[in-house]
Amino acid sequence: METSTIYALASARGKAGIAVVRISGPKANQAIELLATQVPPRRASLRRLKFEGSHLDDAVVISFPGPGSFTGEDVVELHLHGSQAVTAAVLRALESLDGFRIAEPGEFTRRALENEKLDLSQIEGLADLIEAETEAQRRQALRVLSGAIGERTLEWRAMLIRAAALMEATIDFADEDVPTDVLPEVQSLLGAVMSQFKSELAGASSAERVREGFEVAIVGPPNVGKSTLLNRLAGREAAITSEIAGTTRDVVEVRMDIGGLPVTLLDTAGIRETSDIIERKGVSLAVERARQADLRVILKSDDGAAIMDPVQDDIVLVSKADLGAGDISALSGEGVDELIDRIGKTLSLRVASAGLIVRERHRRALLAATDALDSAMNRVRTTPELAELISEDIRTAVRSVDSLVGHVGVEDILDEIFSSFCIGK
Repeated sequence: METSTIYALASARGKAGIAVVRISGPKANQAIELLATQVPPRRASLRRLKFEGSHLDDAVVISFPGPGSFTGEDVVELHLHGSQAVTAAVLRALESLDGFRIAEPGEFTRRALENEKLDLSQIEGLADLIEAETEAQRRQALRVLSGAIGERTLEWRAMLIRAAALMEATIDFADEDVPTDVLPEVQSLLGAVMSQFKSELAGASSAERVREGFEVAIVGPPNVGKSTLLNRLAGREAAITSEIAGTTRDVVEVRMDIGGLPVTLLDTAGIRETSDIIERKGVSLAVERARQADLRVILKSDDGAAIMDPVQDDIVLVSKADLGAGDISALSGEGVDELIDRIGKTLSLRVASAGLIVRERHRRALLAATDALDSAMNRVRTTPELAELISEDIRTAVRSVDSLVGHVGVEDILDEIFSSFCIGK
């Protein structure tokens, strides 16, 4: 059955200077023959688009012959004037062509996977790049999109396959002379791969935080200036402030870019003993969210103790410096820049060890590979004569590694991944 030719608006909907319509499939060039009368060479070319005698637009047309295109198929892009009417007219013309249909969400990228232009980890990197809001997220997504996980996977795979082959040689040639004792090389290969697995897993939490964002909780007793500080950091009235103690009942969240890192600031209820049922629930939620946060900014009055015991890296500050001795004043701005800088530096140190494992799927796959490899290494040390079982453990690790880039066992997650893409991607 012939693959259908798909098309979609690849740029954002609405008025713009330019709108890009992408076409991919075996009849992509046929669409241009019908609309523009001539397929352009692989460069930008100005063409008048017509359909059924009607002038649609004067567009820049670019042809990307397969397999050297993004999808691996013949691809054509129409760079139209960004009018909604122009875009709609061109899409209607394409819809009327035989063998053409509107693309589903992520279908262009899925064809790139099917045609081996990208592996699954690169596609996840592309999705992260599209969603990137900060510099750190951009850099991390580009690193994954460039194929870094795939390259590392190939290295691991080669070493593991070598180790499995050595063990299988002792099975295949049990009645013949095996040239050398294979166990030292097998142990060396497995140990090297295991060390790299552990290193990547150690950096997984930091990499995931870069992708999803850090949480920084502002905690302290009532009326210590938590909400005022949040508003100062956010640059807007994100939280209600009042001289009445207990104003904040729920957790107020503000997303920020601090030092190139995605950070969600949490303004929590003032922590104190109270008979008010609603406020008591707010206090309980504040304590829970503060403990779960990646970092806490603990505010206190000049003569008071910290409302909760700080842990490593927590920042304890005396508030309301505008009224006397203190570290920070949300009203005057004193110490606020220093606080932002300190938060940025603290979190940056945590992401310095970030590895390539940026998603929970990656972490689970690597944990499964680690478990299989650990079993293989234990057998090599204790029961090396069980070569069949050792070899199978190693190949189980290989299959888990392969799932990182989508070679095996990932069909159940493909729909979920591609559904997160816009239709034109």
